[in-house]
Amino acid sequence: MVHPHNEPPLNPLPPVVMALAIVIVGIEAVFSLGAYGVVGGASAVGWRLDALERFAFSAPVMQWMLGTGQFPPEHLVRFVSYPFIHGSFTHAMFAAVMLLAMGKMVAEALGPVRFVAIFFASSIMGALAYGFLDTRFPLIGAFPPVYGLIGGFTYLLWLRLGQVGAQQIRAFSLIGMLLAVQLVFGLIFGGTLDWVADLAGFVTGFLLSIVLVPGGWARLLSRLRRD
Repeated sequence: MVHPHNEPPLNPLPPVVMALAIVIVGIEAVFSLGAYGVVGGASAVGWRLDALERFAFSAPVMQWMLGTGQFPPEHLVRFVSYPFIHGSFTHAMFAAVMLLAMGKMVAEALGPVRFVAIFFASSIMGALAYGFLDTRFPLIGAFPPVYGLIGGFTYLLWLRLGQVGAQQIRAFSLIGMLLAVQLVFGLIFGGTLDWVADLAGFVTGFLLSIVLVPGGWARLLSRLRRD
């Protein structure tokens, strides 16, 4: 098979997707290198713990804010900062790979601005759902917004299947498989309740895509008027 000389061997990633992945990987690289003493000296060993204390999302902190009516910026930032803090190198790499895969499809279909909107809206809604749980485990990692991108991809696939007359329920096979894997791992190894944030992120991404997809708002209004 002959390819044009100026055609890239791999499909290029949207810059905004690559930028977010680089931030995630870069932060994790600093933490990992610091933990091994490669950078930062002796104090670098505690960098990850310091970041967890300052930027991880905490359910008790959210409940304190709601109870006192105080919303200091250093706590509000946790709603969008926790996706960039991970517990380990493996945790961050899995999140980055899924972000690149899902982000490419969503950003190419909807554009960079809508991609960023889904990412951060899913991050916020995932944190809100997690914040009402009775847990003291901090919420970290990019999986809630990544699940939001899966929600956006699911809606795009749902539309495409409908256009070709295929069974649209097949669009939900990916999220069903991922949740089943999480359930099995949770039963075998135990785990936290962060799957609630993941599910909330998925629902947010799916619902937001209904209005963000080109022509989606007009389509929704038309359906509401018919009903």
